[in-house]
Amino acid sequence: MILLNPRKLSRQYADGRSLEVMARTVEFFEKKGKKRLKEDAHDRVWYADFLKFVKDEKIFATLLTPPNYGGADARWDSFRNVDFSEILGFYGLSYWYTWQVTTLGLGPIWMSRNEEAKRRAAQLLENGEVFAFGLSERQHGADIYSSEMTLTPQPDGSYIANGEKYYIGNANVAPMVSTFGKMADSGDYVFFAADSGRPNYELLDNVTASQNYVAAFALRDYPLSEADILSTGREAWDSALNTVNICKFNLGAASIGIATHAFYEAINHAANRRLYGMHVTDFPHVKQMFTDAYARLAAMKLFTLRAADYMRAASSNDRRYLLYNSVVKMKVTTQGEEVVDLLWNVIAAKGFEKNMYFESAAMDIRALPKLEGTVHVNIALILKFMTNYFFNPTEYASIGQRSEAANDDYLFQQGPAKGMGDILFHDYNVAYGDWDLPNVNLFREQTAVFSEMLTAAPPDEDQSRDTDFLLTVGEIFTLVAYGQLILESARIDDVPADIVDQIFDFFVRDFSKFALQLYSKRGCSPEQGAYCLKMIRKPAVDDERYERVWRDYVHALAGSYEMNA
Repeated sequence: MILLNPRKLSRQYADGRSLEVMARTVEFFEKKGKKRLKEDAHDRVWYADFLKFVKDEKIFATLLTPPNYGGADARWDSFRNVDFSEILGFYGLSYWYTWQVTTLGLGPIWMSRNEEAKRRAAQLLENGEVFAFGLSERQHGADIYSSEMTLTPQPDGSYIANGEKYYIGNANVAPMVSTFGKMADSGDYVFFAADSGRPNYELLDNVTASQNYVAAFALRDYPLSEADILSTGREAWDSALNTVNICKFNLGAASIGIATHAFYEAINHAANRRLYGMHVTDFPHVKQMFTDAYARLAAMKLFTLRAADYMRAASSNDRRYLLYNSVVKMKVTTQGEEVVDLLWNVIAAKGFEKNMYFESAAMDIRALPKLEGTVHVNIALILKFMTNYFFNPTEYASIGQRSEAANDDYLFQQGPAKGMGDILFHDYNVAYGDWDLPNVNLFREQTAVFSEMLTAAPPDEDQSRDTDFLLTVGEIFTLVAYGQLILESARIDDVPADIVDQIFDFFVRDFSKFALQLYSKRGCSPEQGAYCLKMIRKPAVDDERYERVWRDYVHALAGSYEMNA
């Protein structure tokens, strides 16, 4: 079973506590029921019941506390955290969001050398508190070069903070808000912990219309001691970037959860609805849309699970996860939008009804590619890895599924956030060569043409400054890395060949789409255009495989899950 079904939690964990966390979380939401879930969303009810559940069950304390600071089952374990993120997304983005910004708020704390702050954070997690990440500002967004939050040293060794932060989740209740700024005298970067409950911490506004509190807040002559300082200088800068790299990985899992729940609602509705004397699911175009939605959703899940393995295996000599994380943030989240759009085209007006989870999904799925800033930010990052990925492969020890009950220590000890252009990758051809399937082979042919173009007709100096041109190049490169990890994941999880070939049916189509887009760019040279046309392929048609996928994996999901009323 690739897709999450809350009725049949199928992931195997190395300890009993992990499954208990997932099962208890599912139980909380199913007991709450869809009617109440939707009413709370429409009325923008602060999710106090969920936070009480987290506190009573010590959920965040278990999942987010390193073992040296927490209980016997406490650890930061990306294998199980990805599952928890997916479950929260499955039931509602607001519940996921309070978890997400808690992870971000904890990042600079666990990366710091401030043992007192770490012990305080661990106790607050044990007490059921949530955390916040005070990075972005109204005028500059997440451009941390331009931060206007300042910390002024005082003669007695204390500090005074002044400035405003904007779009900061949990900042209305977090007792530790990891806040980024600059030293007023030296201009050095600094991370410090502010407390939303103290004087001189002023909530200005809730800037979104949702169940969340996404704050604009100000520090007005806010006093701090040395105990509140998390990091300074280069360490503060690195903490900001590394925290984003680690924690915004959760965006992909949330997108998978939302799209999965939407899929169940859509297939249940369509399979039980008759129009013009036939079931909606018997219409050829509906079968195609559902099959595409399923294949894209399965691909999202397989890639994200495999990317988590590389996070857990990361070290100072192996930082491949930085590419795969960026692909999760960009590709998985935009694919979530595409899945929901396909489903919406089937259920049409039903998707607007207030009692449908789908009504929330259609709105929430749009947020995830944008919570990272914008998609083009991640494509620009992904392009930094392209040359080494294609042309400088190296050998690494094989990485299997990393499901062990261990803390992901390296993620919080990784040091400088630089040198991405120096990161090397294993040969992507190994994963592609491990599958002899018609559409996988077609995709390999397309990839070979693209690689040849990068050698014979690479982007020139003008094209390298043309963001519009490079974004499409980045989309094509992303597809190659995306497919590689999907194939690795499919082998680990024994995914049937029919599903893999159906996934690569849309891969071939998407590659052709981006090749045509690149060909159509004003700056595309005649030589590059010739390569683009050679990349365009039609997927291998196999009616029997298509029907098996539809019957055994797609339509078979009708009636398999419906949320409690």
